[in-house]
Amino acid sequence: MAPMKRWLVLLLLIFGVSRVYAYELVLPKEKKSTVTTDYAFFVGRAHNGEAILINDARVYTASNGAFAHSVKLKEGENRVVVRSNFNTQIYRICKSPSKIQKAETVEEFEQRAGIVKNDNVPLRSTPENYGLNRIAHLFRGTSVLINGSKGEFYRVFLSKDKSAWIAKREVDFVETSSAAAFINMDGKRFKNAAVQVISFTKNLPYTVEEREKEVIFKVYNPELSDTSVYTLNIPKPEKYTYKVSLEDGVYTFKVSELPADIKDYTVIIDAGHGGSERGAIGCLGDEEKNINLRIALELQKHLKDLGINTVMTRECDGNISLGDRVKIAKANNANIFVSIHLNSIGDIPMNIHKNKGTSVYYFNPNSKALAEIVEKRVSKSAGTKKDGTRTAAFYVIIPPEYVGILVEAAYMTNPMDSVLYRTDNFAKNIANGIAESIVEFINK
Repeated sequence: MAPMKRWLVLLLLIFGVSRVYAYELVLPKEKKSTVTTDYAFFVGRAHNGEAILINDARVYTASNGAFAHSVKLKEGENRVVVRSNFNTQIYRICKSPSKIQKAETVEEFEQRAGIVKNDNVPLRSTPENYGLNRIAHLFRGTSVLINGSKGEFYRVFLSKDKSAWIAKREVDFVETSSAAAFINMDGKRFKNAAVQVISFTKNLPYTVEEREKEVIFKVYNPELSDTSVYTLNIPKPEKYTYKVSLEDGVYTFKVSELPADIKDYTVIIDAGHGGSERGAIGCLGDEEKNINLRIALELQKHLKDLGINTVMTRECDGNISLGDRVKIAKANNANIFVSIHLNSIGDIPMNIHKNKGTSVYYFNPNSKALAEIVEKRVSKSAGTKKDGTRTAAFYVIIPPEYVGILVEAAYMTNPMDSVLYRTDNFAKNIANGIAESIVEFINK
């Protein structure tokens, strides 16, 4: 072989070896970027024999090569060196200066009448876009009185002892109109439900409060007087759902007991994300949406074998909005809604021993018991760490018409969890745990 050809072959071998053995980064996607976060997140895969150092800190690598590491950023340019025994790359990340937000005060003004523009508008206890401060979801055409503002919210006057907040974009001001008149109130009890109906001459604001043994609905007529509050106390069974409807000033409040027979249940199985919504990306490039769907399909098989009616929000890789997922549940009179996801960390330091395992979220108190059972059983069946049961205002689990939970089966971005979710039996083990939990919840 000619000397020149030998050198070319040698160079190809050298660079070929580098390409085969050098680590691959999934995140960050760019070597130069500008961010507003406090941490930069490095996620990727190392190959055999590679030791990964990020800014000289040794990074844990799982048996499949997965690694994840976060770097604290200072304002201005940050130089991050990712090094192994086969490759070195330099990332330059510019953190924008933090904006100092001025403390906003409440702007007081003379009371004005308004009309709610849309359905399902959150009425909040504080002027913040914070999910857990919702105290009701108002209907289109509801009359409200506004007497102050703070930031992006108006203050709603309900009575002399009660006020709330609503997003400014959800209200149109109108000329002051006459106060609503009370028409009548009626209550009915059925075998598995209690219903209270209260009628007015126009739509009024309401709130919901859950106590240990009852659900308290209050309707306010502040245009009539600052003490005009109508309170309806409906006893609740141990396992229950409730529904609020409003039409032409007529409120219907219904509290229903969940069925006793497992075959009377309808379970909505919601595979999170889908289509262009990939969800979280794992250390090895796995897409959350695909794993969610595999778990959902396994859960559907298991529940069908148990004689439980199931409805899938998606059965393939397609786009479906959060609103449509909820519409599917309500249209099928869902008793239980299970949304399936895998987790990732936010703008926090990565801790591979802490940010791992299975967590379960719920919004309404009627869903807490199922959430706790699922965390316990799924962790056992899939071998994941118990990462907690928490409240959260995820859109699909807010409706009180069903028992709704969102399961974060494992962390996409935890190297240790990546070993689990890439095994052949992971989806089946997660599904088995959820199915067993539903059976326990129903029979408890």
